Parts: sequence; C-alpha cells; structure tokens
Amino acid sequence: MFRNRIFKIGSSEEFEQLALEIFQHQAKNNIVYKQFLDILKFDTASVKKTIDIPFLPIYFFKRFEIITGKNKPQEIFLSSGTTGIIQSKHFVTDVAVYKESYITAFEHFYGSIKDYTILALLPSYLEREGSSLIYMVDDFIKKTQNSDSGFYLNDLDKLAEKLHELNSKGIKVLLMGVTYALLDLIENQQFNLQNTMVMETGGMKGKRREMIREELHEKLCKGFGVTEIHSEYGMTELLSQAYSKGNGIFETPPWMKILIRDTEDAFSYLPPQKSGGINIIDLADYNSCSFIATQDLGKTHPNNTFEVLGRFDHSDIRGCNLLIG
Repeated sequence: MFRNRIFKIGSSEEFEQLALEIFQHQAKNNIVYKQFLDILKFDTASVKKTIDIPFLPIYFFKRFEIITGKNKPQEIFLSSGTTGIIQSKHFVTDVAVYKESYITAFEHFYGSIKDYTILALLPSYLEREGSSLIYMVDDFIKKTQNSDSGFYLNDLDKLAEKLHELNSKGIKVLLMGVTYALLDLIENQQFNLQNTMVMETGGMKGKRREMIREELHEKLCKGFGVTEIHSEYGMTELLSQAYSKGNGIFETPPWMKILIRDTEDAFSYLPPQKSGGINIIDLADYNSCSFIATQDLGKTHPNNTFEVLGRFDHSDIRGCNLLIG
C-alpha cells in the first residue's frame, strides 16, 4: 500500500502527506500504538501535521510486539545487550522493505554498492544472533559480487594485509567497523589509505573508555591516513539509516526525518541548534511503528542535517511506563 510511494518521495510536502496517512493507518492497526494513544486520550483526528503526532517511546520495543496489521514476522532483530538487560525486538513482517530501504539509502548517498569492495570489522555484532546491522552488511557484501569483500571477526592482521593490498591496487574500498575494533586495528598497524572510505558504526561495547567524537575521529583519521571518518546511524527498532560523510553531521534519506523534542516536555519541539531528545520518523517502518522517541540526545541544523550528542542518563523516557506493569 505504501511501499511504492515511500522510496519515491521527492518533496517535503510528499513526505508530510504520506507520514500523516501512515500515522492514521498505524493508529488503527497497531495494537500497542493504539493503546498508547488511548491512554494519552489522544484524538487522532486532531493530527494535521507531523509535529502533532505522539511518538512511541523506544522502550516499548523491549516489552511488546510492535506490529501494524496481522502479518507474521519474517525476521526478528534483537538489540545488543549484556546479561540481565532486556533486549529490544523488532518484528519485521516484510524483509523486502528493509532491503529496499537500506540499499536505496546507501546508494542515495554513495552510489552503486557494486562500485565498492566492502570489508566489515564488526566482531561484537557477529558474535550474537539477530543483528539487523549484520543482516544489512552481509547483503551489502553479497551485492558487491566481489570475492575480496567479506567479514573479519578478530583477524586484524589478515584485514590489515587486505587493506594494504587493495590500497596498492587503487581499488575503491568501504571499511565498516565498530568503533573499538577500528581502534584496535590502527594500534596494530599504520595506514595511508588512498581509496578507502572508513565508516564507523559506533559503540565501544564496554571494551574501551568512551571518547568524544572529535577525539575519536582525529585518532581514526591519523591511524588510517584519511581526511574524514564516515558514520552510520541506525538502530534495531528502525528500518532506515542516516549517514555522515564527516564531522559527525548526519543526513537522512528522503523517507526519514529527525525532530528534536524538549526533554522537559515530550510534546514540544525545539528549533535548529537547540539540544534535546531525538524523535525519528521512519516511513519505511510502516509495518511496525514509524514514529519513535529515542533515548539519544541531538540537535538539528537549518539544512535538515543533525548531530548525535549522546544518550539520556536514565533509561526511561517520560511516558515509557504507561503500558508496563
């Protein structure tokens, strides 16, 4: 119903119209979201703009099966989590939509996936089940149709050798890595990569001390011999990703939008350059919930880009406990 329109959005007006339609669809056909709206005593007919829409706290994905409609899940993606931590579960009823979303978004920013050799250094994700990131990167690797593309678990020497080899041949490479593993790699080796794009997917995963972005990217730039560090911003509960081509400034694909909410009033939004909670509209997630209030802090800029500044100090966002108990 929505898929053919989502990936052809060409204007903010088209986005707004489709977002309103998807909201009404989910308000009627997503049991958990409907309960959330009912407890808020929210009149869905009052929604005239996307800023009128109540966003579902992301914590609900830890407690409930968030599905719009009656289709059964084809995949269940799980968030990372240590022992005793409840993992988020994203029940995906149409994996083809996820595939179209991540391929279309990547190629929107970077061109054809077939132009790259993809080397993936994602040990903490490979070591667990149900990672949506691994699902995406594995498909990226297959779509390159390149025998040099592949995953590297903990074999840093083999990865370094491959990077040097491809660099000497002038081959275009995308190195995707979890943050701590990229740091491990440059501590073992020094690089001067001419045709490689280094993309960090975030996360120290308890392996190293947390670093501010400027310090981290300076260290990675020096270690890899590159001028910019790219970044991917996504999460288990979404079907779309934003990308940064440097300096931690992210852009969203046309079917995704970032709003910054006031941390003291979840229904008020802040202007560009003001820091607050990140709300995400992901229209590709129309079979789940497209309107999510995350636990991330950030700010937008006047040109529709955004930054991620950190996370809330507490795990619960106002409204999270409405349906729990």
